[in-house]
Amino acid sequence: MIQDILNRYLFDNADVRGELVQLQDSYQQVIGSHAYPPVLQILLGELLAATSLLTATLKFSGDISVQLQGNGPVSLAVINGNNQQQLRGIARWEGELADDASLADLFGQGYMVITLTPDEGERYQGVVALDKPTLAACVEDYFNQSEQLPTALWLFADGKQAAGMFLQVLPSQEDHNADFEHLCQLTATIKAEELFTLDAQDVLHRLYHQEEVRLFDPIEVSFKCTCSRERSAAAIKTIDQAEVEAILAEDGKVEMGCEYCNAKYVFDGIDIAAIYANGTASNTQQ
Repeated sequence: MIQDILNRYLFDNADVRGELVQLQDSYQQVIGSHAYPPVLQILLGELLAATSLLTATLKFSGDISVQLQGNGPVSLAVINGNNQQQLRGIARWEGELADDASLADLFGQGYMVITLTPDEGERYQGVVALDKPTLAACVEDYFNQSEQLPTALWLFADGKQAAGMFLQVLPSQEDHNADFEHLCQLTATIKAEELFTLDAQDVLHRLYHQEEVRLFDPIEVSFKCTCSRERSAAAIKTIDQAEVEAILAEDGKVEMGCEYCNAKYVFDGIDIAAIYANGTASNTQQ
């Protein structure tokens, strides 16, 4: 199987588009940054696949964030990405999490926030409740509310690999709901093992061998963190200088860590003085 690839496809005889994403390396980099419980590893895998599928629907250059929040033991799970299919993510939780915990068990009263931030233009944000039994159903609810286009998702993860499929009716003057329902019934027969082991052409042939499907060139998906020494320095500069100098006096350094990738940026006294003088610091990274 080609790892970390998103494929888009169209049906020649129906106004429906599809996507298929298969992830391994990027998934491992997301969940490898923390000792996530198994149920949270699976949730992050599904969320990673969902965000990749959503990113492929963007019609602009920019960023997307899919964030789950709630008042349960998991307070946050988020995947950030961009139109180049560069993704990163993190989750925060407290206590023990049962392997069979539901979304409601994990988040309590929760909601999903999807934020689209184009490089040019205004930001858009949509919010839906986490009141469905699966993450896929919650994302479908978002599309039903925000775009009124029939949409279906299938999401899978097992702690090693993650994958997902996406179908959506294209804007059209015709009523193609029958076509969409038929294609959904075919897609719903997919098994996680098939998505984890077969390439896109084989998957599509198994599902739609009686349909006319156009498969486009694959798009690489990757883990990419946007942290940097410069961003850390900018964050330090937003803190009162006396507070930072107190940390420096006690520890001999100021250390900034990235939750997404575990990178650490260390600033000494000269660096701190430079930050408050002109916002720059030396290029030392540890």
